[in-house]
Amino acid sequence: MKYDLVLLHAPSVYDFRENALLAGPISDVVPSSPVFEMYPIGLTSIAEYLERQGLRVKIINIANRMLMDESFDVEKKLKKIKTRAFGIDLHWLPHAHGSIELAKIVKNLHPQTPIVFGGLSATYYHKELIEYPFIDFVMRGDSTEKLMLLLIKYLKYGTHQLGGIPNLTWKDGDTPVYNPLSHVPDSLDEFDIPGYRYTIKSVFKYKNFLDPLPYNGWLQYPNTAILTAKGCTQGCLICGGSKQSYKDNCNRKVLAKRSPEKLIEDILFIQRFSRAPIFILHDIRQAGKEYVDEFFERLSEINLKNELVFELFQYANEAFFEKIEKAVSKYSIELTLETHDEKIRRFNGKFNCTNAKVIETLQAALKHSCKKIDIFFMVGIPHQDYQSALDNVDFCEEIQNACGDKRLSYFVAPLAPFLDPASPAFENPEKYGYKKFCHTIEDHRKAITQPSWKYMLSFETDYMTRDEIVQSTYESAKKLNAFKLKHGLVDKKTHDEVNEKIARSLEYIEKIDQIVSLPEAEKNRQLALLSKEMEEVNKYSICGKHELKWEVKKHYANIFSLTAIGLELLAEDIVINVRQRFNAYNKRIAEASKSRT
Repeated sequence: MKYDLVLLHAPSVYDFRENALLAGPISDVVPSSPVFEMYPIGLTSIAEYLERQGLRVKIINIANRMLMDESFDVEKKLKKIKTRAFGIDLHWLPHAHGSIELAKIVKNLHPQTPIVFGGLSATYYHKELIEYPFIDFVMRGDSTEKLMLLLIKYLKYGTHQLGGIPNLTWKDGDTPVYNPLSHVPDSLDEFDIPGYRYTIKSVFKYKNFLDPLPYNGWLQYPNTAILTAKGCTQGCLICGGSKQSYKDNCNRKVLAKRSPEKLIEDILFIQRFSRAPIFILHDIRQAGKEYVDEFFERLSEINLKNELVFELFQYANEAFFEKIEKAVSKYSIELTLETHDEKIRRFNGKFNCTNAKVIETLQAALKHSCKKIDIFFMVGIPHQDYQSALDNVDFCEEIQNACGDKRLSYFVAPLAPFLDPASPAFENPEKYGYKKFCHTIEDHRKAITQPSWKYMLSFETDYMTRDEIVQSTYESAKKLNAFKLKHGLVDKKTHDEVNEKIARSLEYIEKIDQIVSLPEAEKNRQLALLSKEMEEVNKYSICGKHELKWEVKKHYANIFSLTAIGLELLAEDIVINVRQRFNAYNKRIAEASKSRT
């Protein structure tokens, strides 16, 4: 079988199965493991859009296949593939090593097949990426579905000219060419984002159940999401997805929205195969009051079976939660406060309100039937010193005393491993209190392979060194763990397991500090000995394994529903293909008749 495009997702560090890395808490508060095996949702929307145009597209989550099976042979898998092009995402910068190493392997196996990079980090570093001899194209921007269609049609039929494809970075011989970044759509309704229809259909169409799985454990806990918008209205200093960052990196000046009607369609489709919570990506209020009102009005008209999880960027009043309560039978919220310090929050841009307003937001949510509230604090943000990081837990105590409710969950995590490229803090580090250790893509590639997350950190601040960021993260986590036990938010077993992992992590940090100064051969030998030992502390190293999970009645995807939907979508494909061929045949007959006349 020959494909038109095969999309690959790499692990953060390609040879993670061989090298010892203490990733620590850098992935504790995301669904992925330290391998960062969850691929960006843009892969599915590209695949779905191209298949809708009659092309054959396959997604292979290489990272997850490697994680699930220690004997999985990447080169053997890739060598068999026949395709017109390979696409590799570099959306999140922690994939800087894995994505580039994977591209080398692919080009070695398929020297004549073009390799395309894409994603926010690829967009930022497109001029560096195109200099690699094994990377042929970089597709820039945040919405590249139509552009990928133009590129694949060029490779397949010779139609279009490379110079006429917007957002494309390519090579004219050995000379890099940077086409204008001019394709910036302001609506997302034309695309499936995420493309769950494609993902399910592809399992049956391409006869492989494992390749497109989003992350390890998805079948047991099938988290899903819907995307409300691309771009942002907020100006957070440390976020590569902030308003200014999108403007500078993607030429996005206005929010690109997915209409409430389309969001409801997405929800209805998801609940056909999953009863797990659906995460509403981004604060839905960014799109305005009319948008929010229409969404909840439409939501109240359907038989909603899944829990919804809403994200908050700023203070929310009681009226907002009243709307949710009327429309949704079960919902939770997430908010990243980052810090208890009101001045720092105002400076950084996230939840720039008083602490009294924060508590008021939480109380309003709890009053109006919110099932669970996750509150996140961060270590390593601008103007935060060591004591300020620890004081976050005191604010947790204040919140808990004011709300007196076990539906509240608290988390702390470091800003790690990298500062986001294109974020204000990355672009103007001295202005915002940072010292950068990594500047180029190669800097980040080297950093992510360091043996502990302390050495992976691409920065330190005016207030804390890398050592202090690491130490205050673990000390904050231990203090928070004690707070949770005191208020009955975790049981004694979970508390003791977390404390043990923190203690072991600190021991490994110290051991690695001693090992890195050894001669190279001895250093590698000592790190190899630590490798297996460190595997366990890389998983939920500063919080309980199940603390971030929402309760669902069925902790697995409905296999029977997946099969039925997959077969149904394949049947729809057949009908569409027959219709397209029939129309094309009629068009040729009409043209032939016209020419004879």
